[in-house]
Amino acid sequence: MSLAFAIFDEKPRLRALLDHFSIVEDPRDPRRVAHPLREILLLAVCGTMADCDDYDSIAAWGKAHLHALRRYLPFENGTPGGRWLTILMNRINPELFSAAFEAWVRATWPGLPDHVAIDGKTSRRSHDRSAGKAPLHLVSAFATTSGIVLGQQAVEDKSNEVVAIPELVARLGANGGLKGALVTIDAVATNATVAAAIRAAGADWLLAVKANQPTLRAEIEAFFRDFPPGPDDIDVDHDKGHGRVERRAVRVARDVDWLDGDRRFPGELRLPGVATIVEVRSRVELKDRCRFETRYYIASAPLTAKRAGVAVRRHWGVENQLHWTLDVVFREDQSRLRKGHGAKNMAVVRHFAINLVRAAKDKNSIKLRRKIAGWDPAYLFALLDNAGR
Repeated sequence: MSLAFAIFDEKPRLRALLDHFSIVEDPRDPRRVAHPLREILLLAVCGTMADCDDYDSIAAWGKAHLHALRRYLPFENGTPGGRWLTILMNRINPELFSAAFEAWVRATWPGLPDHVAIDGKTSRRSHDRSAGKAPLHLVSAFATTSGIVLGQQAVEDKSNEVVAIPELVARLGANGGLKGALVTIDAVATNATVAAAIRAAGADWLLAVKANQPTLRAEIEAFFRDFPPGPDDIDVDHDKGHGRVERRAVRVARDVDWLDGDRRFPGELRLPGVATIVEVRSRVELKDRCRFETRYYIASAPLTAKRAGVAVRRHWGVENQLHWTLDVVFREDQSRLRKGHGAKNMAVVRHFAINLVRAAKDKNSIKLRRKIAGWDPAYLFALLDNAGR
């Protein structure tokens, strides 16, 4: 038995990662393959975990740490240079790569998520004006309590999120993957198609109601004004930090039969299975001013005020824990990948990396974990092996 396979027997988590890479089809002629696809994908994920943010730096890191990589795969021809790594990653089918990622997440973190936030993000420098190509827009599903990315769906632009979200929900919900979860989405997806897809997956939805649904928003606003909830349907909490004090008052109403009627005019929004409407009033005290905001939501689950408030706050975890981390720590907005499938595949690589780095049990920040992984391959491969444990 080779040293590599002996180590795999001792490190089943790493072996599982490589097994899921095998789902991805290699588009190259087998007779001309110098670097097997599993080696390329392992290099891309490890390099990204090790604080590398583009293919040139990933290739340089791989060359410098070839001896460490060879403990896990042969790398008989060394590692590819930056140009070849770019070409190869541009050619990989991003749908298969995303499917491999989603299957790996389900196998590594088998517990069902209780709250899933879905939101879109644009990689601003991935556009190609010469080819008339818009920047990459990716819709991601994020398990807020565990901090794990569950899956992603690439779309042409933000307006197509309403098409992408049901596809993403259907994949993640296969075989009961979302059963019992509460799925929260911003107002762009407040429509019957998205709501029905979430319910078909065995999950409940909590959707924001904003200015793009003026009639529904006005009706909910009037309801809370004319029929104020009792004390059992109100929850108030306070939050301090970063030079501000915030007070949030959450009110819910579950007497919502009036939302189940027929449409009174063409195009009026009617969502299936409405159980709760939610009002969130916030007051933020800053050093020099106060800011007031009122937001409304609609849900298919019979939520208490406390649970609704928790779900609304958790939804913004997709912004703070995922999008902010990708932009600031992984410098995603600075990426200039514009050719082929490079931008889409690198986005999936970052999701592999952020899940693995976040799963560490130490008290270091994600930024520092990436730095240490770049300095110490033993620490990096410990992150690979301990994921999901």
